[in-house]
Amino acid sequence: MLVLVAPGQGAQTPGFLTPWLDLPGAADRLAGWSDAIGLDLAHYGTQADADSIRDTAVAQPLLVAAGLLSAAALGEVTPGAVAGHSVGEITAAAFAGVLDDTAALHLVRKRGLAMAEAAAITQTGMSALLGGDPGTTVAHLEKLGLTAANVNGAGQIVAAGTLEQLAELAEDKPEGVRKVVALKVAGAFHTRHMAPAVDALAKAAEELAPADPKFPYVSNKDGQAVATGDEVVARLVGQVANPVRWDLCMDTFKELGVTALLEVCPGGTLTGLAKRALPGVRTLALKTPDDLDAARELIAEHSARQGA
Repeated sequence: MLVLVAPGQGAQTPGFLTPWLDLPGAADRLAGWSDAIGLDLAHYGTQADADSIRDTAVAQPLLVAAGLLSAAALGEVTPGAVAGHSVGEITAAAFAGVLDDTAALHLVRKRGLAMAEAAAITQTGMSALLGGDPGTTVAHLEKLGLTAANVNGAGQIVAAGTLEQLAELAEDKPEGVRKVVALKVAGAFHTRHMAPAVDALAKAAEELAPADPKFPYVSNKDGQAVATGDEVVARLVGQVANPVRWDLCMDTFKELGVTALLEVCPGGTLTGLAKRALPGVRTLALKTPDDLDAARELIAEHSARQGA
């Protein structure tokens, strides 16, 4: 059984879309999306520097566009489940047919702008903690006033809060944590600091006409598969200010009988977590079009198993 997943913010790197635009129709598709949302996705995906694409209002639509573009290049895919990490949930909603591509990009554009505005209120950020016991780590974060914004499994938790709190964390790591790594994001996402963005996103969601998912859609809220389009959208709205439970998503993949996990562009983060948390599961990350042939082989093999 194949799971198709989409990465979240921080996966972007300068120029990562360049090779994808050589594919037939890709540049035209990206240009159409750019016109629709008022953002030059080709520029940011090929020419902009790291600081420019770190901007939340840019990074989020860029990541969704990259995921959709790379998935389209795969051809027909019938996964056993779909999921996305944080903003990748919007990409996954498009995979599942809950939103069409243009609606997904309109929603993520508004999400990115609203979260950037919320992040500007207070100087905040996020840091990844590697190793340690989850219970001990979460308790330590709470003591420092931080939130465990992403519980990613495979020994990784992401803390979020003010820059002062994160600086204190760097000096006072939880017991057992090997390393604290500041992330390339411009805010404390999935925490109370994002509450103003929830209202803006709820208003934007009123304009949507979601369909029910064609494949099981596994939610970051609790790792459960969501059956209706309305519920998917409601969770997309609320999830902005609530922790990402990717660990629970991977537990659900396991329960569903996952045999392969394919991560769309810019892949790598979620396959890395799966290699540690889902031993025996085949993983493949789409980084460039050179990965497409191997991805199609994986799809053919594991979709066949799903239908057996």
